Amino acid sequence: MNQSLFTSQLNPQQLEAVESLHGPLLILAGAGSGKTRVLTYRIAQLIALGEASPSQILGVTFTNKAAKEMGHRVYTLLDKLGIPVYEPMWINTFHSNCVRILRDDIHYLDYTPYFGIYDGSDQLSLVKKCLNKLNINDKLYPAKGFLSSINSAKTYGLDPLEVEKDQNFYMDDRTLNVYRHYEEELKKSNSLDFNDLLIKTNLLFKNFPEVRNKYSEMFQYIMVDEYQDTNRIQYELIRHLTATHNNICVVGDEDQSIYSWRGADIGNILSFEQDYPEGKVVKLEQNYRSTKTIVESASYLIQ
Repeated sequence: MNQSLFTSQLNPQQLEAVESLHGPLLILAGAGSGKTRVLTYRIAQLIALGEASPSQILGVTFTNKAAKEMGHRVYTLLDKLGIPVYEPMWINTFHSNCVRILRDDIHYLDYTPYFGIYDGSDQLSLVKKCLNKLNINDKLYPAKGFLSSINSAKTYGLDPLEVEKDQNFYMDDRTLNVYRHYEEELKKSNSLDFNDLLIKTNLLFKNFPEVRNKYSEMFQYIMVDEYQDTNRIQYELIRHLTATHNNICVVGDEDQSIYSWRGADIGNILSFEQDYPEGKVVKLEQNYRSTKTIVESASYLIQ
């Protein structure tokens, strides 16, 4: 392996993160500090050293664009190292990775592998169907309002029964009834909505340890970008996938958490060292995107 390719293109902190391959690793990285570079070089390092095959590494990002960019960088870097990759790598969003898992194992949950995936307009149509079935006037009670409440519950992983029991999440009786019928109709059509991709995968891991262990043993190294924006279900999925090992690397910045409105839990990154007491922390403090004045001003505002 051409070590100079790494040392010449990474600063000391980035190199430390790339070379820390085993055990839990938390990389605290602000915007412009080269975190994507670190993740891609770390994946390449694992493969080049023979620590893992491409299919044994799980890379998780939050957008399709970021996943595509990361995958492209990894393939390009491995090509420079003279290492061909003949299999598709698991570098995707949480939802895309969950789809791949569910296509193989959703039969455990009494679905067929060829399940449908409802987008927002499909969901709205289904809610309207439920309102019609329940004789609820959608002019007085718009379908969009019911759908918003259903999606909110699902963001926290709450099914109708759990909503009914959860004292911290309020849903009125009418909406709860619509939610029940919505779930029944989805199941009848052998379909999932976008939130279900995470929920059903988590349920699969929780209820069938043999499936959880299969994927935990398959993914020997797990890397998660933007960890500060993970929600409760995503956090639980990662914990399931590290059930047989602790080779988990997360990258994030507690000062960049902006998605609490969609369930992001800043506590996930803040509690990383409690979850993994043997873990290591590396800080990427050199900024390659902004001038010193901008960085200092931003730090002052954050404080």
